Amino acid sequence: MRAMVFEGVGKPLREVEIPVPQPGPGQVLLRVLACAVCRTDLHILDGDLTEPTLPLVLGHEIVGRVEALGPGAVGIALGQRLGVPWLGETCGSCPYCLSDRENLCDHPVFTGYQRQGGYAEFVVADAAFCFPIPDAYSDAEAAPLLCAGLIGYRAYRMAGDARTLGIYGFGAAAHILCQVAVAEGRQVFAFTREGDAEGQSFALKLGASWAGSSLGPPPVALDAAILFAPVGALVPLALQGLRKGGIVVCGGIHMSPIPAFDYSLLWGERRIQSVANLTRQDGQAFFELAARIPLRVEVQAYPLKEAQRALDDLRAGKVQGAAVLKP
Repeated sequence: MRAMVFEGVGKPLREVEIPVPQPGPGQVLLRVLACAVCRTDLHILDGDLTEPTLPLVLGHEIVGRVEALGPGAVGIALGQRLGVPWLGETCGSCPYCLSDRENLCDHPVFTGYQRQGGYAEFVVADAAFCFPIPDAYSDAEAAPLLCAGLIGYRAYRMAGDARTLGIYGFGAAAHILCQVAVAEGRQVFAFTREGDAEGQSFALKLGASWAGSSLGPPPVALDAAILFAPVGALVPLALQGLRKGGIVVCGGIHMSPIPAFDYSLLWGERRIQSVANLTRQDGQAFFELAARIPLRVEVQAYPLKEAQRALDDLRAGKVQGAAVLKP
């Protein structure tokens, strides 16, 4: 099969021919129909995440059809369309797994990081960690739901019952969660890069009440803010916009250093909360929601061989919505 392989920091992805993987116990073999490109892939590429299995096929927002079943893979049918997320396997026996917090598992395996991912024509996944895809979404539309949607949804839930919600960094996750928040009757305030008129216009079209620069204050006090942009300097800026008792949720897996800030910004029982990975319960709840709310998933498609260009475009802020690879 064809695959785009990452061989180390500083090296561009390389198109290679490698054997089609074979499913082991409890696993399924999927023909990849679409794989979204995530900012986490950039963090792996840049060496911010330091434990990749090299050489590595990136990609953890995968939609595919089942081609073969490994021994013991139950509840799955040949030809079924499934989604493969970032969390690929957990130990099931650590204190976190035993207390319904598998997102914090001590011995996890992540798709497109320790396990080969979806920048390829086929992928193997653990059947127990795959999700059926709602019929309303095309393959390309469904792919970003597997991380931008799923982990974004976990971040959104961390914001509690916030009625005024700020979202910093209006990319793949934000454009999905903005629609969820608006559908649930919340006011969304979108913060983008300075001068990003196109991104601000996009946010307003998706139902945001206001859109402006992430360097400025919101027009009203916020109950909560979610940071999808991996920029630590945004944390004190977001705190400045919170009302007392509010929360800043950091939705990324990696963030640049958070600068020192005055304690008065945190005073008043304001909080800063990180989000780590996802649970299968998150996935089930989100896909039930996605089946009810007709989400408009904006995608920019690239052929598999142009995966590096898709990553470069994402880094440069040239992608509106989500970049998706189509083998």
